[in-house]
Amino acid sequence: MAEDSLLKEIKIKIAGDIVLADNPGRAMRKWREEFGISQIELAERMKVSASVVSDYESGRRKSPGARFVRRFVDTLIAIDVERGRLKLNELARRFSGSELLEKAVLDLREFDRPVTVREFCEAADAELVVGRGEYEENYIFGYTVVDSIRLVLDVPSQDYIKLYGMTTQRAAVFTKVHYGRSPMVAIKAMQAGMGRLKPALVVYHGTRKVDELGLEIARREKIPLAVSRIRTVEELIERLRKIE
Repeated sequence: MAEDSLLKEIKIKIAGDIVLADNPGRAMRKWREEFGISQIELAERMKVSASVVSDYESGRRKSPGARFVRRFVDTLIAIDVERGRLKLNELARRFSGSELLEKAVLDLREFDRPVTVREFCEAADAELVVGRGEYEENYIFGYTVVDSIRLVLDVPSQDYIKLYGMTTQRAAVFTKVHYGRSPMVAIKAMQAGMGRLKPALVVYHGTRKVDELGLEIARREKIPLAVSRIRTVEELIERLRKIE
């Protein structure tokens, strides 16, 4: 895909995520923070007061119109270009498609608001086996549910970054887990050439006891790891989709 068309696709995805969100202000805040831009810097570049940006993000103003959202997205991208396109390059890698990956992904969703690890684990009926007492109040902004067998056997490791969807601060939920080694090995491979990117939470489904190697990788990489007690994948996905 040519650079111009890919940049257009990124703009459309971000703008669509904001416009279609139940709470557009929260979605705006999520993207501003994803790009690492302060309210003051964004407001100065958009030639509006910082209070305008703050009011939209907090919901004190009604939802922004299409013209404001377009300026908002254009400004995020312009600032990132000046910084060396770090976020844009990351998003480009995430958005370039993979048919094999699409078959491995069972569900993928972005949240309109920050969701704590504790809240996510409650929805997934999952118990933290690594990171209990350390990570429960950390935020995640989305999740990806994958078939761990298809992921490890069929998907090239360079495509793993696309599991992150629109945000890296997300939960990676692995189904059909037997021992818990393969998903953590996959995460290690994901980090190898991708700037140490890692999920904010890993959840296993399909196992009751995690192999010691999987536990050790989670500890060393400082990744909270939980095991879901829900019986079926379908019920797990249904419960995750109810997180508001």
